[in-house]
Formats: sequence, structure tokens, C-alpha cells
Amino acid sequence: MPVICFEKSALCLTAGGKYPRLAQFFDEEFSFMTTKRQRRSENIKEKKIKKSTRILYLSVILGGAFILLVLFFITLFNLIFPPVDMDAMKKKERQVVKIYFSDPQERFLMPEKRYVIKENDAAAQAKEIVKAILDGSKTGLVNTFPAGVGLRDVKVADADTALVNFSKNLIKLHQGSSTAEMASIYSLTNSITQNIPAIKKVKILVEGKEVSSIKGHISTQKAFRPDLELIVAEKEKNS
Repeated sequence: MPVICFEKSALCLTAGGKYPRLAQFFDEEFSFMTTKRQRRSENIKEKKIKKSTRILYLSVILGGAFILLVLFFITLFNLIFPPVDMDAMKKKERQVVKIYFSDPQERFLMPEKRYVIKENDAAAQAKEIVKAILDGSKTGLVNTFPAGVGLRDVKVADADTALVNFSKNLIKLHQGSSTAEMASIYSLTNSITQNIPAIKKVKILVEGKEVSSIKGHISTQKAFRPDLELIVAEKEKNS
């Protein structure tokens, strides 16, 4: 009795090689089925790739549309509510203060009117005044601090004492005479206390630390009160 067996993709026929056409038929049929399965598998893979590609394109389109929508609303919001330029506002809000520099003989202090940024906080206002002092006179008076001295910060302690913190260049660059030290101390003290009523005293610090003196002539371990006797009256200045 003939027996037909299948091995992988080939068909073998026993019983003395009978029925060769039947063997050929089964072999061709088996090959066709194998090819059909391969095509089906490839079609499934191709459909998956196309589906993934469509999802990717859709995600890109939706993402781009979302970004454009966000940018549109941001632009619209900025047009309706333009951002406030705080620096510009501060530049417009200025006030007149009196900054004290030395007279030509370097014996007394003379006032010079300056415009500085107006601040609500006493420490911030004092900082603006100190910056004006360090910037030097604009009317030909003698500067009371050497060029190159930096201001670290200004704080208020005990509600009425301004702690003015200078860089170490204050000691390094200061000319050091007793007259120059007095001019620096009271130019600073009078300028702050006469423009900020809440501040009654001024203490000098260097790099955040207390120093015994600027150059060894006047002790700076205590806070200074204003000395109005050093100020030349404006009427004397104009006479």
C-alpha cells in the first residue's frame, strides 16, 4: 500500500516510486501553501508598519497644532496685557536728594542735588544714596571716597542704623589722612540720615565685618550720628 509522507516542504512517495504525478501535485500544493503563509505574514507586518507610521504622523501634526495654539494664546495675552518693565518704571520714579561732598578746601561738606531711584525700603533707598556718593560729584566738588571702592550691600539694624558694607578696596585705596577719613565718614552719614528720616545712625563695615578704622585715624567701631556743623549752608555756597 503506498504511503505519502511530508518532510518540511518536500513530499516523498514510497511503494516503489508509484504515482509520480500525485507526488508532484502534493509538492506544488505544499509550496503554494508555504508561500501564501509568508505573503500573509508580510502583509500583516506591512499593515502594522503603515499603522505605526500613520500614528506617528498624526502625533506630530497634533503636537505641532498644540504648540501653535499655545504660542497664539501667549502672543494674544501679551498683546492684551503687555508685560510690565519694572526697570523702566523705576527709572521714571526718581526723587531729588542732597549728597554731601567736600568743599574745594576740604574743610566742610557741601550739598549737591542729585536724582536717585525712589525706593520704599529704607535699606534700598540708602543703597541708592551710597551709590550716588561713590559715583562722585557732578558739580566740581571734591569726592569723599576714592574711585574703585565697591559697595557690597546696605542693611538696616535696630530699625534706625544703616550698616553700609564696602569692599576691601575702601581701606586699600583710601588716602588715609584724618581730614579725608572724616570727610568720608560724615559725607556718608549726613547724606543718608538727611535724606532718610527713619535712619539716625550709620555704621561702616568692610566685607561684612567691623573694622577698627579706615586708615587708623578715626575709630569706626561705633555707628556715627550726623554732624550738621560740618555742612556749609547753601546760602553760603551761593554767596
